[in-house]
Amino acid sequence: MIPIEHLRNSLGTTPLLWLVLTLAAYTAGNALQRACGGTTFASPVLIAITIVAAILVGTRTDYRDYFAATQFINFLLGPATVALAIPLARSTRLVRENLAGVGLALLAGSVTSTISGIGLVWLFGGSRTVALSMAPKAATTPIAAAVSSQIGGIPALTAALAIVGGIMAAVVGRTMLTRLNVDDWRAHGLAAGVAGSGIAAAQVAERNELGAAFAALGIGLNGVLVGIVVPLMVHLWK
Repeated sequence: MIPIEHLRNSLGTTPLLWLVLTLAAYTAGNALQRACGGTTFASPVLIAITIVAAILVGTRTDYRDYFAATQFINFLLGPATVALAIPLARSTRLVRENLAGVGLALLAGSVTSTISGIGLVWLFGGSRTVALSMAPKAATTPIAAAVSSQIGGIPALTAALAIVGGIMAAVVGRTMLTRLNVDDWRAHGLAAGVAGSGIAAAQVAERNELGAAFAALGIGLNGVLVGIVVPLMVHLWK
């Protein structure tokens, strides 16, 4: 049994170990999902977060130290998101043909997410600040945090809510749509992009290129719409 203090010292003096542990945790999550027959309930992202969080708490490691050690992964988030533009470019014709439906679905999803987020906070007696932090949660994490800071929310809380929402969309989104007899990958992709941002979109992208295209479209357009709709609604709320 390795003493906690010794493990913490090793991780502190060798930051590369955090990068290795993070990648190993995600690999373990992938292996577990395959062992469970590919079920979305065994989300590799959720499993990896749980493992890494447990190690962080167990070794009493400051999150800033962990982030500094794994910033290479954070850097790759940008290229990975941009890479979703490849299937989008290949499906330009289909996107043009479905613009009206995409626009209506996007507006409905964005407004519903904002109103329901604020409503849930009110329902459970939360403060205005928490409600403002909840409002932009459907956008991709960097946009959600930026909007939160502009409207008086707490960016860190918004980022956490956006990540949790993305994981939930990745876990239950595809199963829910399938049970509702929605088998069109355009719908699956757009729903993942709007409701779950990058986490759910990546899961769709692994399965279908058309779904990946509409997921990328959902991420981009929803980010723009949240940046417009949420500040407007907050202004009217005042």
